[in-house]
Amino acid sequence: SSNMENDVSLKFHQQLLLISENLVPEDVAALKFLCTDLIHLSKLECVKSAADIFQLLMAQEYLKAEDTFLLAELLYRIECYSLLKELGYTKEKVQEHLCKKGRVSPYRQMLYELSENITNEMLKEIIFLLENHLPKQWIIPSALDVMILLEKKGLITKDNVKILEDICTTVSPDLLEIIDCYKKAKVLCCNILSAPDVQTAAKLLKELGVLPSFCPTKVHKRRCLLLSSEQEETPVDGVFYFNPRLDLNTWYLKFLYFQSFKMFFFNSGSYKMDGPHRGFCVIINNVNFNSSQRKGSCKDAEQLERVFTWLGLDVRIYTDLMSGDIINLMQTWQHVPDHKDRNCFICCILSHGMSGAIYGTDDKLVSIRVLTSHFTAKQCPQLAAKPKLFFIQACQGNNIQRPVHVDTDGPTPDLTGMQERVSLCESIPEEADFLLGMATVDGYVSFRHIEEGTWYIQALCSKLQLLVPRGEDILSILTQVNEAVATRVSPSGTKKQMPQPAYTLRRKLIFPIPTAPPPS
Repeated sequence: SSNMENDVSLKFHQQLLLISENLVPEDVAALKFLCTDLIHLSKLECVKSAADIFQLLMAQEYLKAEDTFLLAELLYRIECYSLLKELGYTKEKVQEHLCKKGRVSPYRQMLYELSENITNEMLKEIIFLLENHLPKQWIIPSALDVMILLEKKGLITKDNVKILEDICTTVSPDLLEIIDCYKKAKVLCCNILSAPDVQTAAKLLKELGVLPSFCPTKVHKRRCLLLSSEQEETPVDGVFYFNPRLDLNTWYLKFLYFQSFKMFFFNSGSYKMDGPHRGFCVIINNVNFNSSQRKGSCKDAEQLERVFTWLGLDVRIYTDLMSGDIINLMQTWQHVPDHKDRNCFICCILSHGMSGAIYGTDDKLVSIRVLTSHFTAKQCPQLAAKPKLFFIQACQGNNIQRPVHVDTDGPTPDLTGMQERVSLCESIPEEADFLLGMATVDGYVSFRHIEEGTWYIQALCSKLQLLVPRGEDILSILTQVNEAVATRVSPSGTKKQMPQPAYTLRRKLIFPIPTAPPPS
């Protein structure tokens, strides 16, 4: 089995190397631009080759041997159709799956298509018009360079492309068609999402009539998308199916329609998470105990802070709290009046623990049930009907022998007189809207690398960054966290870990997709 996996990995990397070697610098620049919403710009700036981009995509789990569609989409976008066969795709096969699996944002694709239609003469005129915004003595930039600079300066965003409209009006009014199509489709999405029912949403599409194709490029003729047949374009069981006979170069509009219907159907049964203030995230990081130190925990706290800040939460970190301090802190947050303007509340506790409880730095236990009960509807009415998430990184059982470089998050103090085991369900209130994510099942230890952090928290942060942009709900994400942790083994090869969530959520919890790329 191990040899087979090695063979698959080798073959996959050989495929990527072959593709990289067949891409010219202009192709690499295009790939970098199209990946800007997926990979942090600081990392992309260091890219020298397509292989570097592939490495970054693999590190973020966007690209792997069993799922190469994103790369196929990128090659399709830059019109390197001949390389698709190296991934087992054809142009038609990619087109077929773009609406459902496409990852390049409509905004990013609009900017790219715009740059592809800007001639050298137009570029000179644009540089002249933007003289006050461009660096002095800039050496003949490309159209993509101009787009990147405008984004860096905040002059264009997915919600504000006015400066592009002004430029196109002056330089080439024909280019306005690309921007107009993007804006019309964006408005359509908003109308669909605000529609009170399926029939109204479907009627909006029918009344749309004819819209110009999104891609009036030098390669494709200008075409129109006709939405006229209720039989061909109907929402069925929460999925919007498209007629494959329609011009597939209008993928952009279809992508937006599909995403709108997907959000319309599935988010109607979701918690409201799109308010101006997402919520507070409280992180308790207990590192220094009377008789031990939880090395690596600060790496967890830092990663949690980055990820939940990226998700729009206001993060507060508290370090080395004794048992009484933890209870007092929960009481303080219980009475915070600003909860009423927030969508949710999240609490992450990193400490030692035992069954149903966590330790303060004074080596005294605090019941998890006591902590969560501060946020019931009766105790904290400002959070009533809103999701309350608790992530607990701590052992829930006795110590085991520690392998090299791996500590257990169990207690080191004397455990005589320890309480009986507490089932996970007893740790959360019986009322609705709670989720408790435990690093391990009851009675067992959880593992922490003294440099890289805990298995559970690192997997949680990784999967949130990977799956929130895909629109996955929190329970689906935690399922993948379970898989990631469960397949990991200690350096000795003999110790494993299995996380366990418990919840009384009534709806799906889906974080809005951040506009910024994941923090790591």
